[in-house]
Amino acid sequence: MGLPLIDGIFPALIIAGALTTTAGDPSVTGILQTGLLIFGGSATVAVILAEMDGTRREQLTSILLLGALLVPVAVAEAAVAETIETLLNFEVFHRFAGLVILAVAAKTASSKVGEYLPSPSIIIGLGLVASFEPAGFELIVTPDPMRLFSAGAAAGTGVGFAGAIALFAPRLRGNVDIDLFRFGSSVALGMLALEVLGLMPTQAPVALGVLGVTALFAFDPGSEGEGADLDEFVDDAPATESATPDANADGAVADGGDDVETSEDYDELVDDDDDDSSPGYGYPGEEESRAPWL
Repeated sequence: MGLPLIDGIFPALIIAGALTTTAGDPSVTGILQTGLLIFGGSATVAVILAEMDGTRREQLTSILLLGALLVPVAVAEAAVAETIETLLNFEVFHRFAGLVILAVAAKTASSKVGEYLPSPSIIIGLGLVASFEPAGFELIVTPDPMRLFSAGAAAGTGVGFAGAIALFAPRLRGNVDIDLFRFGSSVALGMLALEVLGLMPTQAPVALGVLGVTALFAFDPGSEGEGADLDEFVDDAPATESATPDANADGAVADGGDDVETSEDYDELVDDDDDDSSPGYGYPGEEESRAPWL
């Protein structure tokens, strides 16, 4: 959740005006989209559901402590961003802000594609160089309070999203298709990038709509129950002669003593089954079972 503050994505969105309206007022849509997609998103969901340990209270405490750090830092970056903005050509940097979101969306959708794309910090760095105009420098000592409020609200939205996931984690764990939610989140990020670039021919919050539909389709309450029914069916199934090497040991010895070959075949079969049962939290086409964001 802190990566947007470190790699420069969040300050880039602030400078691009993604959190405020053209009149300078806080944009509710922009705040929600930034909080849910930039600070939250599929990476936060995957980490909380797949790897976060401890009780529900401990998880919420950890998230709140993280939020106590994220919100002030986000506000501080918004204050500094106003001074940085005076050094930049807004029209040029605006395009790089959209490109960096597209890069994040591509990396979220596919790790293979992400290997060939530069990191967000490199894209933002190139944008700073391309749009650098020192003639207009001005030290802003009284930043816009509406921009500071929008930055804090966006970070708070992300913290609230993470807290909600942790609160309902026992219900969501095993009932949410992480891969489907991740891919839908990447599409929503792409819509947000088009909106930042000014290529979206509508003022409707398309990115939020895509994220909502993604959450709806990714939630499958029956998935955990089907797995439990299958396990119960396997447990209740009658044992066959070829189920274990012990069951075939006596018969094999009586027929000529080839129990060793049977045991070796059984071990190979078990090894194959173990290889096929790896968790499916990785990117499409990824050899390792553990996703890079974890």
